[in-house]
Amino acid sequence: MGLDSWDEIRTAFQVARVGTVSGAAEVLGVHHATVIRHVDALEDKLGTKLFQRHPRGYTPTEAGQQLLSVGQATEDQFSQLAARLAGAGEEVSGELIVTSITPASVLVLPAMDKLLTDYPELRLRYLTDLRVFRLEYGEAHVAIRAGNRPTEPDNVVQSLGRMQSTLFASHAYIERYGIPRSKEDMAKHRFVSTDNRDSRAPFFRWISENVPDANVVFRANEHEAQVDAIKQGLGMGFLTVPMGRADPKLEEVVKPYDTWDSNIWLVTHVDLHRTPKVQAAVKAIKEQALKSEGLISD
Repeated sequence: MGLDSWDEIRTAFQVARVGTVSGAAEVLGVHHATVIRHVDALEDKLGTKLFQRHPRGYTPTEAGQQLLSVGQATEDQFSQLAARLAGAGEEVSGELIVTSITPASVLVLPAMDKLLTDYPELRLRYLTDLRVFRLEYGEAHVAIRAGNRPTEPDNVVQSLGRMQSTLFASHAYIERYGIPRSKEDMAKHRFVSTDNRDSRAPFFRWISENVPDANVVFRANEHEAQVDAIKQGLGMGFLTVPMGRADPKLEEVVKPYDTWDSNIWLVTHVDLHRTPKVQAAVKAIKEQALKSEGLISD
C-alpha cells in the first residue's frame, strides 16, 4: 500500500479508537458513509477483517488491535514531530546560512564569532559567490549585499550604511613605482581590477572611466585573486577600508572618496525574519556594523 491508502488507514484507526462509525465520522469531519467505505476498502486491500460489526458498533479484531496499536504510536510520533517543528523556530540552534560579497567578511566573521559563542548549538554556513543567493528558495537565511537597494518581493531590507573603499598598494609596489600625488597622477599607475568590465561597483567604474586600459595590468574574476595580486605588488587596487588597513603588507594610497562608497544592505525573507535564529544573526551583524571601521552609518 502507498500514500493513497493513508486516508483509509487514518479512518480505520479512528473507528478502532472510538468504536463507532458515527463517532469516527465526527472526529474526522466526514460523512459516516465515507467511514464505512474507507474501512471496507482497507480490509479488501489487506485481505483480512479489521472489525467485528454489531449493532453497538465496531469491535477491533486481532488485526484491528494491531492497527490500533500502530496507529496510536504513529499519532504520538506525529504529535511529537509537530511540537518539535513548532519549537524549532523558537530555538537558536541548527544550521544558519549567511551569504555576502567576499569583502564583507570583515563585517560578517566577527558577528558570526559572537553568535557561535552565545549559541553553542548553532552551526554556520557562510557562502560567498558572484551570484545572488535566493532567500525565497531557502538558499540562505541572511544576506549582506552591496549596491542598489535589493528589490525582490517578500524580503525585509535594512541599511547597514555605506562601506568605504580606497586604493591600496603593497610596500614593494610603492618602492618600485612610488605613490601618486594627484588624481591625474593616479591614472598613470599600474592597477589591479575586476575581469567584469560591466561591474557596477563605484570604484571599478572609476577605474574604467579614469584609467587607460593599458594601465590595468591584472584582472581577475575572483576577489581573493585581486587581493593576492595587490599584495604581490602587481599594481594598486581597491579594497574596503577595514580589509586594507588590517593588512600590514599594504599601504593606503589615498584617503577614501565619497564617490567610492558602496551601500550595504542586510536582507532577510519575511517568512523567517522574526524567527529567533534569524533575529539573533541580524542583531549580531548590526552591532558589528556599528563598530566596524570604514562603515559609515546613514
